[in-house]
Parts: sequence; C-alpha cells; structure tokens
Amino acid sequence: MTDPLLAHATDHGRMYARSTAEAFSVPSITTVIGQQAHSLDGWFGYMGANSLANDPELPRLLGSPGGLRQAVNKAAKAAEVYRDDAAQRGDRVHGYCEQVALRALGRPHRVAEARNDLASHGEEAFAARFDEWWELYRVEPLAPEITVWNTSVGYAGTLDLVARINGRVCLIDYKTKGTNRDGTVKALDDKVVMQLVAGMKAEESLVDPVAGEWEPWKYGEDPVLLAVAIGETEVRPQRANPEVLKHHWWKFCALKRVWEMSADVAAAGAALLPVAPPAYPAAPAVAGSTKLA
Repeated sequence: MTDPLLAHATDHGRMYARSTAEAFSVPSITTVIGQQAHSLDGWFGYMGANSLANDPELPRLLGSPGGLRQAVNKAAKAAEVYRDDAAQRGDRVHGYCEQVALRALGRPHRVAEARNDLASHGEEAFAARFDEWWELYRVEPLAPEITVWNTSVGYAGTLDLVARINGRVCLIDYKTKGTNRDGTVKALDDKVVMQLVAGMKAEESLVDPVAGEWEPWKYGEDPVLLAVAIGETEVRPQRANPEVLKHHWWKFCALKRVWEMSADVAAAGAALLPVAPPAYPAAPAVAGSTKLA
C-alpha cells in the first residue's frame, strides 16, 4: 500500500498535513476511529499461552529457570509479532490491489513485482482471489489511493479505491482477512462503516501534495460504500447499510471530539503534582512541591 505522502506518525496518532511544506494539522480517519475503546486482553493472553504451549523447545527448557524465562518472554511477544506480521501482509496485499487499479487505468504500474512479492511470502492466493473478484465484478477504477480532507470536522484519510461497478460509483476499503475453518474469510468489523462514511463525507481530495493543491470532493454524492474482505479462499464484498450511515457518522464525529479532548489534556501539563507534608519545624518542605493549606 502506498504510504500517503502527507501522513505523519505522531504522539497523538497518525496525522495529515495540507502539503509537504506544512506541519500536520488533523488526525487520520483511522486515528479517530481508534479512540473507540476495545480490549484485546483475552486475545493477547491466548496468543501468549498458545505460543508457549507450542514451543518445540519447551520440554528441554523445563528444567532450566533461565531457559524457561526466555521461553516466557518469547511467548509474551507472540501477539505483537502476529499483529506486525499481519500488518505487513496487509500492506503487501493492498499494494497489489493498487497496482492492478493503476494498470487498468493505463498508468505506470508494478503488478508483476507486487505479485512476486506476495508469492515470495507464500501469499499469492490473495492475489489470485482478488483477480477473480476484479473480473467478476467488472471493476472500473476511477481513483486508487486517493487522499481526502474534511475541514469542517477536521480529519483526513486515504481511500483504497474509488471505482465504478455496474454503473454506480463505489468507495472501497480493502481488508486482508484470515480464513475460518470452513474455508470462508473471517468477518469484517462494523468499524469499517465509520471509515467508509468518513471518506464519503470528505470535502476535498488531493491533487498535488507538494504544491498543496486540492479540489472539491467529486465522489460523495450517494456512492455505494463497499468493504471488501480479501482472503486466500475468497473475496467477500459487503455494502454498508444506507439506513445506518448517519449513526456511524455521528459516532465518528463524537470520537473526533474525544481525540481533541485527549490532545488538550496532554497539552495542559501534569495532571498530578507532589504535595509536601505540613510545614512543622521538624519536617522540612520538599523542594518544588505544593504545601497543604
């Protein structure tokens, strides 16, 4: 997947600038959605326990406290390793999808290189299933990897693809998914609807990142919002329910406000200050602390 030129990683999450010469000023769509509380404690625990139980070195290490600690430390990082590997796989799959769209538009592309990259990681099945879906749905790409901006609410993001399918303009977000035991792709998270509706509500799209040139958003008028789950056994597109879009949009705006408040709190300074004991003669005050009245 192309790394958006105007996106920056910051202490407040991923943020966007208006041009390569300007400082970042608004959060990304995914950063805003990330303000929603969710817990992966159970998953992290399972991944760690499963990694330790399946470690082929475990029987040999049981009699060695030092070796056992190494195995435990390795298992503790299992979830992070899995997450990072999945993110890299997702980047490779998204990259291939982008190159296919560029080829269809008659623009310079690296389809062969992107597919070889997937094949070198044993992931070529993702490309094969994607190609089948692309042909079956007769996708007509209009704008791959397009960066959008909303000034009114204050956010930006990059959409995977704007395309025309069966005469309708579609805003598309790809999600690389694993496979269930029955051979189907794993379910998509409803949060993808927030991501798509935020893209639909954009006010501008990027023309030139160096010059900071933007144009009015052309694809926000009643598009079809498609979340496309790409797996090794199938590709499953799902349409966002038009009846619920307003609720997901309101939720996104509320999460944007949460992000703003979190940034304000972080910028306000220390939340807790040291307090010295009362200034009795035998108890000198701690330097720099606040005295109790």
